[in-house]
Amino acid sequence: MGKIKKLIIQIPCYNEEATLGLTLSQLPRHLPEVDVVEWLIIDDGSRDRTVEVAQACGVDHIVSFRRNQGLAKGFMAGIELALKAGADIIVNTDADNQYCADDIPKLIQPIIEGSADIVVGARPIQEIKDFSPVKKFLQKLGSWVVRVASKTNIPDAPSGFRAFSREAALQLNVFNEYTYTLETIIQAGQKGMAIAYVAIRTNGYLRPSRLVKSIPAYIQRSIITIVRIFMTYRPLQFFMLLGSIPFSAGSLLCLRWLILFWGIIGDNPAKPRVPSLILAAILILIGIQLWIFGLVADLMSVNRKLLEDVQLRLRRQECNGKSETNTKVLN
Repeated sequence: MGKIKKLIIQIPCYNEEATLGLTLSQLPRHLPEVDVVEWLIIDDGSRDRTVEVAQACGVDHIVSFRRNQGLAKGFMAGIELALKAGADIIVNTDADNQYCADDIPKLIQPIIEGSADIVVGARPIQEIKDFSPVKKFLQKLGSWVVRVASKTNIPDAPSGFRAFSREAALQLNVFNEYTYTLETIIQAGQKGMAIAYVAIRTNGYLRPSRLVKSIPAYIQRSIITIVRIFMTYRPLQFFMLLGSIPFSAGSLLCLRWLILFWGIIGDNPAKPRVPSLILAAILILIGIQLWIFGLVADLMSVNRKLLEDVQLRLRRQECNGKSETNTKVLN
């Protein structure tokens, strides 16, 4: 890719006045192989002095929501503004100073070299003292599921410290309202983008995670997120697998009924056993219906891909020019 003209570092924020100043003080203003480094914050309906702190620290671009919209929408709003502001590379980090800003040059290097479109910063999960053993296990398990679904090798899927090339950012779509981290990796894998990871360092945690309010809630929302993403990007495989469960159960029941009916085993072959036969038929029909849903969803995914191509063309046209204002307020 060679020397890049502009790098924009974006930070989603929600009531971050206590930590945002420290986070911004750690961010670079100059980097090798980069002409311009700019900062962008996404104010997700904060009710404190987040915006005032950002302005006092010299943030270049601000996206403000009138009310809280969630991490995923905030992330995409920042991506849109960064593209319109002419970013060649976009780095996303957190406002709680969790990630070490000195690792940004390492994070963007694969994109500069042209070997990756997206780079994820992989934290040393086992070494983080603030993570409980349960959370460490769930991080590893969730990352493994995402690797299987996306066919990538990213070891830390929930990491929010990541870099995107301009072309990769133009193709991003986040439908989930909870978090963007899992969906963007699976989406990149499905679209054939080159995605890599680099080992990064972390700072001490200044506050508890707002995304993980409790372990049970985190598990539930993560499972729902992964299932929805899998349904969106691999519908045929999802419904084929889902339909195979009742179809297999029904087939086994039907086989059992035939064995008993023919008198191969048992001492009363004349007994009709109608309930078992009805249950077997119902289960087989449910399995076949789910397979049909998968075929229909797979055909619909073709339309989604066509719409994404149209959206990509429109985004390229819209983002050719620079943003007219550095501050944008959204509903």
